[in-house]
Amino acid sequence: MSNKHGHQARKRFGQNFLHDPGVIERIIRAINPKPDDALVEIGPGLGALTEEMLGVNPNLQVVELDRDLIPVLRTKFFNYPNLRIHQADALKFDFGELVDEKPLRIIGNLPYNISTPLIFHLLGHSGVVQDMHFMLQKEVVQRLAAVPGDNNYGRLGIMAQYFCRVQPLFEVSPGAFRPAPKVDSAIVRLVPHKVLPHPAKDYKLLQAVVRTAFSARRKTLRKALAGLVTVEQLNSIGINDGLRPENLGLAEYVAIADLLADSKPESHRGDEVSHD
Repeated sequence: MSNKHGHQARKRFGQNFLHDPGVIERIIRAINPKPDDALVEIGPGLGALTEEMLGVNPNLQVVELDRDLIPVLRTKFFNYPNLRIHQADALKFDFGELVDEKPLRIIGNLPYNISTPLIFHLLGHSGVVQDMHFMLQKEVVQRLAAVPGDNNYGRLGIMAQYFCRVQPLFEVSPGAFRPAPKVDSAIVRLVPHKVLPHPAKDYKLLQAVVRTAFSARRKTLRKALAGLVTVEQLNSIGINDGLRPENLGLAEYVAIADLLADSKPESHRGDEVSHD
């Protein structure tokens, strides 16, 4: 479906352009941009949010993958010479390069097909981020905010909550976009913790424990973590091996990872665990 700018929304980029003025205003109110913020927008599309933010902060930076959109954005915002457009894949982009004196405030209407890996990528930059506001598939927001026992609780929520406070803000119906997606969306705010509430001795080990547990989420911990930890080890830190992975909170997963970190030879610590 094309629009007045003649740009066809591309399926392979997961493009759904926001056009509802009421929703745009509500998002801007939630972000509350200030003139001296270090604002970064991921996937500006046709610039619906960009336009509102530039009105407050002319030093906005945007990261856009679709090279055909770059001239559209440059033309539309030609009178904002300080707008910096980075034509890049946000999944591979080093957001640390954008940091000057202030931590980043990241905004994005994220394509559904890359939202989870992109959030993991951004969590790796959480030390240089003040906050993040994302439009996501409603189900992804539910997973980010889920607590133990929820159906949506899993790896994404645990790792997001390791780094950030997660605040679901409001839902957005498909009609706010062109073309309309087949799913409901929601806005979420992620605020990195100034001090991690449950710091792990070895973050990569924590990732491995959580990934292993939830790859067998219907099994008991005894079975799900059989290759990593023994029943005796679980019981030694007060964890019932008959529980399922979705019954444990972040603190318990950190306790398991720390137990493994303490029991590993110093020279191998963290070496063999793959990164996300």
